[in-house]
Amino acid sequence: MRPGDPTPTSRNLNPLMHPFARARERTRALNAVKMERMFAKPFVDSLEGHIDAVEVLCRRPGSLTGVASGSWDGGIILHNLATRKPIAKIPQAHKGKASGLCFSPDGQRLLSCGVDRNVKLWAVGDDNLNTEVPLNVFPGKAAFNSIDHHRTDPLFATASNTVQIWDETKSAAISNLTFPTSTETITSVRFNMSESSVLASIGSDRTFTLYDIRTGKAERRVVMQMQSNALSWSPTFPTTMLLASEDHNLYTFDIRHLDAPTQIYKAHVAAVMSCDWSPTGLEFVSGGWDRTVRIWQEGKGRAPEVYHTKRMQRVSSTVFTGDARFVLSGSDDGNVRIWKAKASDKLGVVTARERAAIEYREKLKERWRIDQEVDRVARTRHLPKSVHQTNKLKNTMLEARRVKEERRRKHTRAGESKPKAERKKLVIAEQV
Repeated sequence: MRPGDPTPTSRNLNPLMHPFARARERTRALNAVKMERMFAKPFVDSLEGHIDAVEVLCRRPGSLTGVASGSWDGGIILHNLATRKPIAKIPQAHKGKASGLCFSPDGQRLLSCGVDRNVKLWAVGDDNLNTEVPLNVFPGKAAFNSIDHHRTDPLFATASNTVQIWDETKSAAISNLTFPTSTETITSVRFNMSESSVLASIGSDRTFTLYDIRTGKAERRVVMQMQSNALSWSPTFPTTMLLASEDHNLYTFDIRHLDAPTQIYKAHVAAVMSCDWSPTGLEFVSGGWDRTVRIWQEGKGRAPEVYHTKRMQRVSSTVFTGDARFVLSGSDDGNVRIWKAKASDKLGVVTARERAAIEYREKLKERWRIDQEVDRVARTRHLPKSVHQTNKLKNTMLEARRVKEERRRKHTRAGESKPKAERKKLVIAEQV
Protein backbone atom coordinates (compact mmCIF):
# COMPACT_ATOMS: atom_id res chain seq x y z
CA MET A 1 0.00 0.00 0.00
CA ARG A 2 1.47 3.34 -1.08
CA PRO A 3 1.47 6.42 1.23
CA GLY A 4 -1.67 8.51 0.74
CA ASP A 5 -3.96 5.57 -0.08
CA PRO A 6 -7.27 5.60 1.82
CA THR A 7 -7.38 3.30 4.88
CA PRO A 8 -9.19 0.10 3.89
CA THR A 9 -12.37 -0.59 5.92
CA SER A 10 -12.33 -3.82 7.91
CA ARG A 11 -15.33 -5.93 7.04
CA ASN A 12 -16.83 -8.76 9.04
CA LEU A 13 -17.91 -11.24 6.41
CA ASN A 14 -20.08 -13.21 8.88
CA PRO A 15 -23.67 -12.55 7.73
CA LEU A 16 -24.98 -13.15 11.30
CA MET A 17 -22.96 -10.26 12.75
CA HIS A 18 -24.78 -7.20 11.45
CA PRO A 19 -22.94 -3.87 11.96
CA PHE A 20 -26.05 -2.34 13.60
CA ALA A 21 -26.89 -5.34 15.81
CA ARG A 22 -26.22 -3.48 19.10
CA ALA A 23 -28.07 -0.36 18.02
CA ARG A 24 -31.08 -2.44 16.98
CA GLU A 25 -31.04 -4.37 20.23
CA ARG A 26 -30.91 -1.16 22.28
CA THR A 27 -33.90 0.23 20.36
CA ARG A 28 -35.80 -3.00 21.02
CA ALA A 29 -34.92 -2.81 24.73
CA LEU A 30 -36.13 0.80 24.90
CA ASN A 31 -39.37 -0.14 23.12
CA ALA A 32 -39.83 -3.12 25.46
CA VAL A 33 -39.47 -1.00 28.60
CA LYS A 34 -41.80 1.68 27.17
CA MET A 35 -44.40 -0.97 26.33
CA GLU A 36 -44.15 -2.29 29.88
CA ARG A 37 -45.00 1.16 31.26
CA MET A 38 -47.79 1.63 28.68
CA PHE A 39 -49.47 -1.66 29.60
CA ALA A 40 -48.93 -1.26 33.37
CA LYS A 41 -52.52 -1.49 34.62
CA PRO A 42 -52.16 -3.17 38.01
CA PHE A 43 -55.67 -2.70 39.44
CA VAL A 44 -57.83 -5.80 38.93
CA ASP A 45 -60.93 -5.45 41.09
CA SER A 46 -62.35 -4.30 44.40
CA LEU A 47 -64.07 -6.69 46.83
CA GLU A 48 -66.84 -4.83 48.61
CA GLY A 49 -68.98 -5.77 51.59
CA HIS A 50 -67.42 -4.06 54.61
CA ILE A 51 -69.05 -0.91 55.93
CA ASP A 52 -65.98 0.26 57.89
CA ALA A 53 -62.20 0.24 57.53
CA VAL A 54 -60.58 -3.12 56.70
CA GLU A 55 -58.15 -3.88 59.52
CA VAL A 56 -56.78 -7.34 58.73
CA LEU A 57 -56.40 -9.78 55.83
CA CYS A 58 -55.24 -13.40 55.77
CA ARG A 59 -55.02 -16.03 53.05
CA ARG A 60 -56.26 -19.59 53.40
CA PRO A 61 -53.41 -22.17 53.48
CA GLY A 62 -53.32 -24.50 50.45
CA SER A 63 -55.76 -22.35 48.49
CA LEU A 64 -55.16 -19.86 45.67
CA THR A 65 -58.55 -18.19 45.97
CA GLY A 66 -59.53 -18.16 49.68
CA VAL A 67 -59.01 -14.93 51.64
CA ALA A 68 -60.59 -13.64 54.86
CA SER A 69 -60.91 -9.98 55.85
CA GLY A 70 -61.84 -8.37 59.17
CA SER A 71 -63.21 -4.88 59.70
CA TRP A 72 -63.45 -2.16 62.36
CA ASP A 73 -67.18 -2.84 62.67
CA GLY A 74 -66.43 -6.39 63.87
CA GLY A 75 -67.52 -8.06 60.63
CA ILE A 76 -65.61 -10.85 58.89
CA ILE A 77 -65.98 -11.80 55.20
CA LEU A 78 -64.58 -14.86 53.41
CA HIS A 79 -63.84 -14.00 49.77
CA ASN A 80 -63.37 -16.17 46.68
CA LEU A 81 -60.85 -14.41 44.41
CA ALA A 82 -61.75 -16.50 41.35
CA THR A 83 -65.42 -15.47 41.36
CA ARG A 84 -64.73 -12.22 43.28
CA LYS A 85 -67.78 -12.96 45.41
CA PRO A 86 -68.07 -13.48 49.19
CA ILE A 87 -68.30 -17.13 50.29
CA ALA A 88 -69.59 -16.23 53.76
CA LYS A 89 -70.26 -13.18 55.88
CA ILE A 90 -70.14 -12.95 59.69
CA PRO A 91 -71.62 -9.47 60.27
CA GLN A 92 -71.13 -9.11 64.05
CA ALA A 93 -68.36 -11.58 64.75
CA HIS A 94 -66.95 -9.22 67.42
CA LYS A 95 -68.20 -6.19 69.33
CA GLY A 96 -65.84 -3.50 68.13
CA LYS A 97 -62.83 -4.00 65.90
CA ALA A 98 -61.84 -7.44 64.57
CA SER A 99 -58.09 -7.05 65.16
CA GLY A 100 -56.72 -10.44 64.07
CA LEU A 101 -57.50 -13.37 61.76
CA CYS A 102 -55.75 -16.65 60.98
CA PHE A 103 -56.66 -20.00 59.43
CA SER A 104 -55.81 -23.40 60.87
CA PRO A 105 -53.11 -25.28 58.86
CA ASP A 106 -55.75 -27.35 57.00
CA GLY A 107 -57.79 -24.24 56.14
CA GLN A 108 -60.98 -25.73 57.64
CA ARG A 109 -61.18 -23.45 60.70
CA LEU A 110 -60.83 -19.71 61.11
CA LEU A 111 -59.68 -17.98 64.32
CA SER A 112 -60.62 -14.37 64.93
CA CYS A 113 -59.84 -12.03 67.82
CA GLY A 114 -61.09 -8.57 68.71
CA VAL A 115 -61.06 -5.74 71.19
CA ASP A 116 -64.07 -7.35 72.92
CA ARG A 117 -61.54 -9.66 74.70
CA ASN A 118 -62.72 -12.79 72.88
CA VAL A 119 -61.12 -15.25 70.49
CA LYS A 120 -63.63 -17.15 68.34
CA LEU A 121 -63.15 -20.36 66.35
CA TRP A 122 -65.30 -20.69 63.19
CA ALA A 123 -65.94 -23.68 60.91
CA VAL A 124 -65.21 -22.46 57.38
CA GLY A 125 -64.51 -25.72 55.50
CA ASP A 126 -66.21 -26.35 52.16
CA ASP A 127 -68.21 -29.25 53.63
CA ASN A 128 -68.93 -27.85 57.11
CA LEU A 129 -69.35 -24.11 56.62
CA ASN A 130 -71.11 -22.59 59.64
CA THR A 131 -70.88 -18.88 60.33
CA GLU A 132 -73.97 -18.61 62.54
CA VAL A 133 -72.43 -19.86 65.77
CA PRO A 134 -68.68 -20.18 66.54
CA LEU A 135 -67.32 -23.65 67.37
CA ASN A 136 -65.64 -22.24 70.46
CA VAL A 137 -65.13 -18.94 72.29
CA PHE A 138 -61.95 -18.28 74.28
CA PRO A 139 -62.43 -15.39 76.72
CA GLY A 140 -59.40 -13.27 77.63
CA LYS A 141 -58.60 -10.61 80.24
CA ALA A 142 -57.50 -7.84 77.86
CA ALA A 143 -58.24 -6.66 74.31
CA PHE A 144 -56.50 -8.79 71.68
CA ASN A 145 -54.39 -7.12 68.98
CA SER A 146 -53.18 -10.08 66.91
CA ILE A 147 -53.45 -13.85 66.51
CA ASP A 148 -51.46 -16.55 64.70
CA HIS A 149 -51.82 -20.32 64.41
CA HIS A 150 -49.07 -22.92 64.90
CA ARG A 151 -47.90 -24.54 61.66
CA THR A 152 -48.75 -28.13 62.64
CA ASP A 153 -50.21 -28.40 66.19
CA PRO A 154 -53.70 -27.25 67.33
CA LEU A 155 -52.09 -24.29 69.14
CA PHE A 156 -52.40 -20.58 68.54
CA ALA A 157 -50.78 -17.45 70.00
CA THR A 158 -52.50 -14.17 70.86
CA ALA A 159 -51.10 -10.70 71.53
CA SER A 160 -52.59 -8.43 74.17
CA ASN A 161 -50.69 -7.07 77.19
CA THR A 162 -48.82 -10.42 77.09
CA VAL A 163 -48.21 -13.16 74.54
CA GLN A 164 -50.42 -16.14 75.37
CA ILE A 165 -50.37 -19.67 73.94
CA TRP A 166 -53.76 -21.40 73.65
CA ASP A 167 -54.90 -24.92 72.81
CA GLU A 168 -57.98 -25.26 70.56
CA THR A 169 -59.38 -27.91 72.92
CA LYS A 170 -58.98 -25.88 76.15
CA SER A 171 -60.90 -22.79 77.20
CA ALA A 172 -58.02 -21.00 79.00
CA ALA A 173 -54.48 -20.07 77.90
CA ILE A 174 -51.96 -22.86 78.55
CA SER A 175 -48.96 -20.50 78.96
CA ASN A 176 -48.03 -16.82 79.19
CA LEU A 177 -44.82 -15.64 77.53
CA THR A 178 -43.32 -12.41 78.83
CA PHE A 179 -39.93 -10.79 79.03
CA PRO A 180 -39.03 -10.16 82.72
CA THR A 181 -38.76 -6.35 82.44
CA SER A 182 -41.50 -5.91 79.82
CA THR A 183 -44.61 -3.78 80.40
CA GLU A 184 -45.65 -3.05 76.82
CA THR A 185 -48.74 -3.86 74.80
CA ILE A 186 -47.98 -6.50 72.17
CA THR A 187 -49.26 -5.31 68.78
CA SER A 188 -48.46 -8.32 66.57
CA VAL A 189 -47.32 -11.93 66.91
CA ARG A 190 -46.12 -14.49 64.30
CA PHE A 191 -44.94 -18.12 64.37
CA ASN A 192 -41.84 -19.01 62.36
CA MET A 193 -42.79 -21.09 59.31
CA SER A 194 -39.86 -23.50 59.52
CA GLU A 195 -38.93 -23.70 63.21
CA SER A 196 -42.57 -23.70 64.31
CA SER A 197 -41.90 -23.45 68.05
CA VAL A 198 -40.18 -20.06 67.57
CA LEU A 199 -42.43 -17.05 67.95
CA ALA A 200 -41.80 -13.33 67.32
CA SER A 201 -43.68 -10.31 68.60
CA ILE A 202 -43.50 -6.53 68.39
CA GLY A 203 -44.60 -4.16 71.13
CA SER A 204 -45.66 -0.57 71.72
CA ASP A 205 -42.42 0.17 73.61
CA ARG A 206 -40.39 -0.17 70.35
CA THR A 207 -39.36 -3.76 71.07
CA PHE A 208 -39.02 -6.84 68.91
CA THR A 209 -38.96 -10.08 70.93
CA LEU A 210 -38.23 -13.74 70.13
CA TYR A 211 -39.84 -16.55 72.18
CA ASP A 212 -39.53 -20.32 72.29
CA ILE A 213 -42.78 -22.07 73.29
CA ARG A 214 -40.82 -25.20 74.31
CA THR A 215 -39.05 -23.33 77.11
CA GLY A 216 -42.01 -21.01 77.71
CA LYS A 217 -39.94 -17.81 77.92
CA ALA A 218 -38.56 -14.93 75.87
CA GLU A 219 -35.13 -15.67 74.41
CA ARG A 220 -34.01 -12.31 73.04
CA ARG A 221 -35.34 -8.79 72.83
CA VAL A 222 -34.27 -5.79 70.75
CA VAL A 223 -35.17 -2.16 71.55
CA MET A 224 -35.28 0.02 68.43
CA GLN A 225 -35.45 3.75 67.66
CA MET A 226 -39.09 3.66 66.52
CA GLN A 227 -42.06 1.37 67.01
CA SER A 228 -42.78 -1.41 64.50
CA ASN A 229 -46.32 -1.86 63.19
CA ALA A 230 -46.12 -5.28 61.48
CA LEU A 231 -43.81 -8.26 61.11
CA SER A 232 -43.52 -11.20 58.72
CA TRP A 233 -41.23 -14.26 58.51
CA SER A 234 -39.61 -15.09 55.19
CA PRO A 235 -41.08 -18.33 53.73
CA THR A 236 -37.76 -19.40 52.17
CA PHE A 237 -35.15 -18.13 54.65
CA PRO A 238 -36.23 -19.23 58.14
CA THR A 239 -33.88 -16.79 59.92
CA THR A 240 -35.05 -13.70 57.99
CA MET A 241 -37.62 -11.40 59.55
CA LEU A 242 -39.27 -8.35 57.96
CA LEU A 243 -40.41 -5.41 60.11
CA ALA A 244 -42.63 -2.49 59.01
CA SER A 245 -41.71 0.57 61.06
CA GLU A 246 -43.26 3.83 62.16
CA ASP A 247 -40.23 5.71 60.72
CA HIS A 248 -41.47 5.16 57.10
CA ASN A 249 -38.98 2.31 56.44
CA LEU A 250 -38.98 -1.48 56.34
CA TYR A 251 -36.14 -3.58 57.74
CA THR A 252 -35.02 -7.17 57.22
CA PHE A 253 -33.22 -8.78 60.16
CA ASP A 254 -31.24 -11.98 60.44
CA ILE A 255 -32.33 -13.24 63.86
CA ARG A 256 -28.85 -14.69 64.48
CA HIS A 257 -27.40 -11.13 64.36
CA LEU A 258 -29.90 -8.68 65.80
CA ASP A 259 -27.45 -5.80 66.35
CA ALA A 260 -28.24 -4.32 62.89
CA PRO A 261 -30.71 -4.94 60.04
CA THR A 262 -29.43 -6.68 56.90
CA GLN A 263 -31.25 -4.21 54.63
CA ILE A 264 -33.22 -0.96 54.90
CA TYR A 265 -36.09 -0.35 52.43
CA LYS A 266 -36.86 3.36 51.91
CA ALA A 267 -39.65 4.84 49.79
CA HIS A 268 -42.78 5.34 51.94
CA VAL A 269 -43.42 8.89 53.13
CA ALA A 270 -45.53 7.93 56.16
CA ALA A 271 -45.72 5.11 58.69
CA VAL A 272 -45.68 1.60 57.17
CA MET A 273 -48.67 -0.27 58.59
CA SER A 274 -48.41 -3.76 57.07
CA CYS A 275 -46.06 -6.12 55.26
CA ASP A 276 -46.20 -9.63 53.81
CA TRP A 277 -43.74 -11.87 51.97
CA SER A 278 -44.47 -13.42 48.59
CA PRO A 279 -44.61 -17.26 48.78
CA THR A 280 -41.48 -17.26 46.58
CA GLY A 281 -39.50 -15.29 49.19
CA LEU A 282 -38.10 -13.05 46.42
CA GLU A 283 -40.35 -10.04 47.02
CA PHE A 284 -42.71 -8.57 49.59
CA VAL A 285 -45.55 -6.08 49.73
CA SER A 286 -46.09 -3.19 52.13
CA GLY A 287 -48.95 -0.77 52.73
CA GLY A 288 -48.69 2.56 54.49
CA TRP A 289 -50.34 5.60 55.95
CA ASP A 290 -49.36 7.47 52.74
CA ARG A 291 -52.19 5.60 50.89
CA THR A 292 -49.87 3.59 48.66
CA VAL A 293 -49.10 -0.12 48.22
CA ARG A 294 -45.49 -0.94 47.33
CA ILE A 295 -43.90 -4.16 46.07
CA TRP A 296 -40.20 -4.61 46.84
CA GLN A 297 -37.55 -6.94 45.47
CA GLU A 298 -35.76 -8.71 48.34
CA GLY A 299 -32.35 -7.12 48.92
CA LYS A 300 -33.12 -4.04 46.78
CA GLY A 301 -33.84 -1.16 49.14
CA ARG A 302 -35.04 1.47 46.70
CA ALA A 303 -37.35 2.09 43.70
CA PRO A 304 -40.17 -0.37 44.50
CA GLU A 305 -43.29 -0.83 42.37
CA VAL A 306 -45.94 1.60 43.69
CA TYR A 307 -49.75 1.29 43.39
CA HIS A 308 -52.38 3.87 44.31
CA THR A 309 -55.88 5.03 43.37
CA LYS A 310 -57.73 8.29 43.94
CA ARG A 311 -60.24 6.69 46.31
CA MET A 312 -57.92 4.43 48.28
CA GLN A 313 -57.32 5.71 51.79
CA ARG A 314 -54.73 4.67 54.39
CA VAL A 315 -53.68 1.06 53.82
CA SER A 316 -53.81 -1.02 57.01
CA SER A 317 -53.29 -4.56 55.65
CA THR A 318 -51.62 -6.19 52.66
CA VAL A 319 -51.18 -9.84 51.65
CA PHE A 320 -49.87 -11.86 48.68
CA THR A 321 -51.99 -14.61 47.12
CA GLY A 322 -50.76 -18.20 47.24
CA ASP A 323 -49.48 -18.19 43.65
CA ALA A 324 -47.57 -14.87 44.09
CA ARG A 325 -49.40 -13.39 41.05
CA PHE A 326 -51.68 -11.01 42.93
CA VAL A 327 -51.57 -8.70 45.93
CA LEU A 328 -54.52 -7.74 48.15
CA SER A 329 -54.78 -4.53 50.14
CA GLY A 330 -57.33 -3.47 52.77
CA SER A 331 -57.79 0.22 53.49
CA ASP A 332 -59.76 2.74 55.54
CA ASP A 333 -62.38 3.18 52.82
CA GLY A 334 -63.72 -0.36 53.48
CA ASN A 335 -62.56 -1.98 50.23
CA VAL A 336 -60.32 -4.99 49.65
CA ARG A 337 -58.49 -4.31 46.38
CA ILE A 338 -56.85 -6.90 44.11
CA TRP A 339 -53.68 -5.83 42.30
CA LYS A 340 -51.36 -7.63 39.91
CA ALA A 341 -47.99 -8.40 41.47
CA LYS A 342 -46.43 -7.46 38.12
CA ALA A 343 -48.24 -4.42 36.77
CA SER A 344 -47.92 -5.18 33.05
CA ASP A 345 -48.80 -8.89 33.25
CA LYS A 346 -51.47 -10.10 30.83
CA LEU A 347 -54.44 -11.81 32.44
CA GLY A 348 -55.93 -14.74 30.62
CA VAL A 349 -54.51 -17.25 28.15
CA VAL A 350 -50.96 -16.55 26.93
CA THR A 351 -49.96 -18.42 23.78
CA ALA A 352 -46.54 -20.01 23.32
CA ARG A 353 -45.59 -17.29 20.85
CA GLU A 354 -46.64 -14.52 23.25
CA ARG A 355 -44.74 -16.22 26.09
CA ALA A 356 -41.57 -16.34 23.94
CA ALA A 357 -41.93 -12.63 23.06
CA ILE A 358 -42.49 -11.70 26.73
CA GLU A 359 -39.42 -13.65 27.83
CA TYR A 360 -37.32 -12.07 25.05
CA ARG A 361 -38.40 -8.57 26.15
CA GLU A 362 -37.59 -9.39 29.78
CA LYS A 363 -34.07 -10.50 28.78
CA LEU A 364 -33.60 -7.32 26.72
CA LYS A 365 -34.65 -5.11 29.66
CA GLU A 366 -32.36 -6.99 32.03
CA ARG A 367 -29.40 -6.73 29.62
CA TRP A 368 -29.87 -3.04 28.80
CA ARG A 369 -30.82 -1.84 32.29
CA ILE A 370 -27.32 -0.32 32.44
CA ASP A 371 -28.34 2.11 29.68
CA GLN A 372 -29.30 5.48 31.14
CA GLU A 373 -32.45 6.06 29.09
CA VAL A 374 -33.76 2.50 29.47
CA ASP A 375 -33.20 2.71 33.25
CA ARG A 376 -34.94 6.11 33.46
CA VAL A 377 -38.08 4.82 31.69
CA ALA A 378 -38.10 1.64 33.81
CA ARG A 379 -37.87 3.59 37.09
CA THR A 380 -40.38 6.35 36.32
CA ARG A 381 -43.56 6.08 38.38
CA HIS A 382 -46.46 8.49 38.66
CA LEU A 383 -47.18 9.43 42.27
CA PRO A 384 -50.14 11.34 43.74
CA LYS A 385 -49.34 15.02 44.20
CA SER A 386 -49.58 14.79 48.01
CA VAL A 387 -47.10 11.86 48.12
CA HIS A 388 -44.73 13.62 45.69
CA GLN A 389 -44.73 16.86 47.72
CA THR A 390 -44.28 14.99 51.01
CA ASN A 391 -41.38 13.07 49.47
CA LYS A 392 -39.67 16.33 48.44
CA LEU A 393 -40.16 17.75 51.94
CA LYS A 394 -38.84 14.57 53.54
CA ASN A 395 -35.72 14.62 51.33
CA THR A 396 -35.12 18.26 52.27
CA MET A 397 -35.35 17.40 56.00
CA LEU A 398 -33.03 14.38 55.66
CA GLU A 399 -30.48 16.47 53.74
CA ALA A 400 -30.66 19.21 56.41
CA ARG A 401 -30.05 16.58 59.11
CA ARG A 402 -27.06 15.21 57.19
CA VAL A 403 -25.54 18.70 56.71
CA LYS A 404 -26.05 19.49 60.41
CA GLU A 405 -24.26 16.31 61.48
CA GLU A 406 -21.43 17.04 59.03
CA ARG A 407 -20.98 20.57 60.36
CA ARG A 408 -21.12 19.38 63.96
CA ARG A 409 -18.42 16.79 63.21
CA LYS A 410 -16.35 19.45 61.44
CA HIS A 411 -16.34 21.72 64.50
CA THR A 412 -15.54 19.14 67.19
CA ARG A 413 -12.18 17.76 68.22
CA ALA A 414 -10.76 15.28 65.73
CA GLY A 415 -11.86 11.70 66.41
CA GLU A 416 -14.45 12.69 69.04
CA SER A 417 -17.55 12.02 66.92
CA LYS A 418 -17.24 9.44 64.18
CA PRO A 419 -19.88 9.01 61.48
CA LYS A 420 -22.20 6.10 62.23
CA ALA A 421 -23.67 3.86 59.53
CA GLU A 422 -27.44 4.18 59.07
CA ARG A 423 -27.95 0.49 59.90
CA LYS A 424 -26.03 0.82 63.16
CA LYS A 425 -28.26 3.66 64.43
CA LEU A 426 -31.46 1.61 64.42
CA VAL A 427 -30.98 -0.81 67.33
CA ILE A 428 -30.60 0.87 70.74
CA ALA A 429 -30.14 -2.23 72.91
CA GLU A 430 -30.17 -6.00 72.60
CA GLN A 431 -31.31 -7.92 75.70
CA VAL A 432 -30.80 -11.64 76.23
